[in-house]
Amino acid sequence: MDTYDTMFSASYVLNEQIARQVFEVLPEQGPIVAIMDRDGNCWPNNSEEFTRLSLNEPPLADFRAQVDDGVEPVIAQVEDVNVVVAQLATEQTNCGYVVVALPRRNAKLTAAEVDLVEALISQISLVARLVEKNGQLTQARAKYYGADCTEACLTN
Repeated sequence: MDTYDTMFSASYVLNEQIARQVFEVLPEQGPIVAIMDRDGNCWPNNSEEFTRLSLNEPPLADFRAQVDDGVEPVIAQVEDVNVVVAQLATEQTNCGYVVVALPRRNAKLTAAEVDLVEALISQISLVARLVEKNGQLTQARAKYYGADCTEACLTN
Protein backbone atom coordinates (compact mmCIF):
# COMPACT_ATOMS: atom_id res chain seq x y z
CA MET A 1 0.00 0.00 0.00
CA ASP A 2 1.25 3.45 -0.89
CA THR A 3 2.14 5.75 2.02
CA TYR A 4 -0.05 8.50 0.62
CA ASP A 5 -3.04 6.14 0.35
CA THR A 6 -2.71 5.40 4.06
CA MET A 7 -2.29 9.06 5.02
CA PHE A 8 -5.43 10.09 3.16
CA SER A 9 -7.60 7.12 4.07
CA ALA A 10 -10.79 7.90 5.96
CA SER A 11 -9.68 6.05 9.11
CA TYR A 12 -6.25 7.73 9.17
CA VAL A 13 -7.78 11.21 8.97
CA LEU A 14 -10.48 10.26 11.48
CA ASN A 15 -7.91 8.88 13.95
CA GLU A 16 -5.83 12.03 13.65
CA GLN A 17 -8.89 14.16 14.40
CA ILE A 18 -9.90 11.94 17.32
CA ALA A 19 -6.39 12.13 18.78
CA ARG A 20 -6.37 15.93 18.54
CA GLN A 21 -9.70 16.25 20.32
CA VAL A 22 -8.95 13.71 23.06
CA PHE A 23 -5.37 14.76 23.80
CA GLU A 24 -6.39 18.39 24.13
CA VAL A 25 -8.33 17.59 27.32
CA LEU A 26 -6.13 14.91 28.91
CA PRO A 27 -4.21 16.07 32.00
CA GLU A 28 -0.42 16.29 31.71
CA GLN A 29 0.22 13.87 34.55
CA GLY A 30 -2.59 11.53 33.51
CA PRO A 31 -2.41 8.18 31.76
CA ILE A 32 -0.51 7.65 28.54
CA VAL A 33 -3.12 7.22 25.81
CA ALA A 34 -2.49 6.17 22.22
CA ILE A 35 -4.82 5.82 19.28
CA MET A 36 -3.62 3.10 16.90
CA ASP A 37 -5.06 2.35 13.51
CA ARG A 38 -5.27 -1.10 11.99
CA ASP A 39 -2.17 -0.42 9.86
CA GLY A 40 0.02 0.19 12.94
CA ASN A 41 0.08 4.00 12.79
CA CYS A 42 0.13 5.38 16.30
CA TRP A 43 -0.86 8.72 17.84
CA PRO A 44 0.26 8.88 21.49
CA ASN A 45 -0.65 11.81 23.73
CA ASN A 46 2.96 11.90 24.99
CA SER A 47 5.37 10.53 22.38
CA GLU A 48 8.44 10.67 24.62
CA GLU A 49 6.81 8.83 27.50
CA PHE A 50 5.15 6.29 25.20
CA THR A 51 8.53 5.50 23.61
CA ARG A 52 10.19 5.30 27.02
CA LEU A 53 7.65 2.73 28.19
CA SER A 54 8.95 0.30 25.56
CA LEU A 55 5.48 -0.56 24.36
CA ASN A 56 6.83 -1.52 20.99
CA GLU A 57 5.34 -3.67 18.31
CA PRO A 58 5.63 -7.28 19.61
CA PRO A 59 3.47 -6.91 22.73
CA LEU A 60 1.10 -4.38 21.13
CA ALA A 61 0.58 -6.61 18.10
CA ASP A 62 -0.34 -9.46 20.45
CA PHE A 63 -2.77 -7.25 22.39
CA ARG A 64 -4.38 -6.01 19.17
CA ALA A 65 -4.78 -9.61 17.98
CA GLN A 66 -6.49 -10.49 21.26
CA VAL A 67 -8.90 -7.57 20.81
CA ASP A 68 -9.59 -8.72 17.24
CA ASP A 69 -10.37 -12.19 18.66
CA GLY A 70 -13.02 -10.70 20.94
CA VAL A 71 -11.13 -10.26 24.21
CA GLU A 72 -11.97 -6.75 25.28
CA PRO A 73 -10.53 -4.94 27.00
CA VAL A 74 -7.15 -6.62 27.11
CA ILE A 75 -5.49 -5.89 30.45
CA ALA A 76 -1.83 -6.80 30.68
CA GLN A 77 1.39 -5.87 32.39
CA VAL A 78 4.60 -5.12 30.45
CA GLU A 79 7.43 -4.70 32.94
CA ASP A 80 6.20 -2.01 35.36
CA VAL A 81 3.49 -0.69 33.00
CA ASN A 82 -0.11 -1.83 33.08
CA VAL A 83 -1.72 -1.67 29.67
CA VAL A 84 -5.37 -1.68 28.67
CA VAL A 85 -6.22 -2.10 24.99
CA ALA A 86 -9.69 -1.88 23.46
CA GLN A 87 -11.23 -1.51 20.04
CA LEU A 88 -12.04 1.95 18.72
CA ALA A 89 -14.92 1.90 16.28
CA THR A 90 -17.77 4.13 15.20
CA GLU A 91 -20.97 3.22 13.38
CA GLN A 92 -19.21 3.58 10.01
CA THR A 93 -15.50 3.01 10.64
CA ASN A 94 -13.29 0.53 12.46
CA CYS A 95 -10.69 3.07 13.57
CA GLY A 96 -8.39 0.60 15.30
CA TYR A 97 -7.52 0.59 18.97
CA VAL A 98 -7.20 2.68 22.10
CA VAL A 99 -4.17 1.92 24.28
CA VAL A 100 -4.10 3.23 27.85
CA ALA A 101 -0.81 2.78 29.67
CA LEU A 102 -0.55 3.22 33.42
CA PRO A 103 3.15 3.36 34.32
CA ARG A 104 4.46 2.46 37.75
CA ARG A 105 1.22 0.88 38.93
CA ASN A 106 0.87 -2.52 40.50
CA ALA A 107 -1.63 -5.00 39.07
CA LYS A 108 -3.98 -4.74 42.07
CA LEU A 109 -4.24 -0.97 41.73
CA THR A 110 -4.92 -1.26 37.99
CA ALA A 111 -7.62 -3.86 38.65
CA ALA A 112 -9.29 -1.34 40.97
CA GLU A 113 -8.96 1.40 38.34
CA VAL A 114 -10.16 -0.67 35.38
CA ASP A 115 -13.69 0.78 35.62
CA LEU A 116 -12.25 4.28 35.31
CA VAL A 117 -10.07 3.22 32.38
CA GLU A 118 -13.09 1.65 30.66
CA ALA A 119 -15.01 4.90 31.23
CA LEU A 120 -12.13 6.82 29.61
CA ILE A 121 -12.18 4.43 26.65
CA SER A 122 -15.96 4.88 26.34
CA GLN A 123 -15.49 8.65 26.31
CA ILE A 124 -12.86 8.34 23.57
CA SER A 125 -15.31 6.20 21.57
CA LEU A 126 -17.95 8.89 22.03
CA VAL A 127 -15.52 11.53 20.76
CA ALA A 128 -14.81 9.29 17.75
CA ARG A 129 -18.51 9.02 16.92
CA LEU A 130 -19.00 12.77 17.29
CA VAL A 131 -15.98 13.59 15.13
CA GLU A 132 -17.25 11.19 12.46
CA LYS A 133 -20.77 12.68 12.57
CA ASN A 134 -19.33 16.18 12.31
CA GLY A 135 -17.35 15.13 9.23
CA GLN A 136 -20.44 13.61 7.65
CA LEU A 137 -22.47 16.76 8.28
CA THR A 138 -19.70 18.95 6.86
CA GLN A 139 -19.56 16.81 3.71
CA ALA A 140 -23.34 16.87 3.33
CA ARG A 141 -23.39 20.66 3.76
CA ALA A 142 -20.59 21.10 1.21
CA LYS A 143 -22.44 18.87 -1.28
CA TYR A 144 -25.69 20.72 -0.74
CA TYR A 145 -24.22 24.18 -1.12
CA GLY A 146 -21.95 23.07 -3.94
CA ALA A 147 -24.93 21.69 -5.87
CA ASP A 148 -26.95 24.84 -5.10
CA CYS A 149 -24.16 27.08 -6.32
CA THR A 150 -23.66 25.06 -9.51
CA GLU A 151 -27.35 25.17 -10.39
CA ALA A 152 -27.61 28.88 -9.61
CA CYS A 153 -24.50 29.68 -11.63
CA LEU A 154 -25.75 27.72 -14.65
CA THR A 155 -29.13 29.47 -14.73
CA ASN A 156 -27.66 32.99 -14.53
